[in-house]
Amino acid sequence: MTSRMRLWGAALLVAAATALSGCATGYLLDNQVQTFSGLAAVPSGLAYRFERLPSQQNPGQAQVEALADGALFRAGFKRDDAAPRYGVQASARVQRVLSPYADPWDMGFGWGLGFGRRGVSIGFGGPLGRMESPWYQREVGIVVRELATQRVVYETHAMNAGPWGDNDGVLAAMFGAAMQGFPNPPQGPRRVDIQMGNTK
Repeated sequence: MTSRMRLWGAALLVAAATALSGCATGYLLDNQVQTFSGLAAVPSGLAYRFERLPSQQNPGQAQVEALADGALFRAGFKRDDAAPRYGVQASARVQRVLSPYADPWDMGFGWGLGFGRRGVSIGFGGPLGRMESPWYQREVGIVVRELATQRVVYETHAMNAGPWGDNDGVLAAMFGAAMQGFPNPPQGPRRVDIQMGNTK
């Protein structure tokens, strides 16, 4: 291997290490949140149980409720299925869509750069199909109902669109964004950012 090829190989390794270290620093999850509150202050006895709509009678709903539970706890709620004061409905939706940054002129061809005994070679291949990055549209919601009166006292929703593939982590953070400001969040749509991953 020539010194020039060694230099190219070292440069590629440095670039890959830099990219990987950049991925480890985390990212900012931006959420569009809107909340409707009928509570003037934090009520005493925030004991609750989860309630499900007929469309939520499926095995995946338990995971959604588990992801919402942490955000409810941080807001002051306490799970108590035996003696609840409130009923809580938690919902989540995830849809994979075409990235808005996908190249509309991408014909699906690929290329590669290789090193061998005969030097550097460049190869072209395809058509390989569209290889655009995944993109997800997500929405979470929490509805709090006073069981004694059946009155909805709190409703909040958060939406996010992005390439992040960690559904559980992202949805849990979105529930946290949706509950920010409880019980008197700012009126109207607002943006709530959540730092994900390493914050160093």
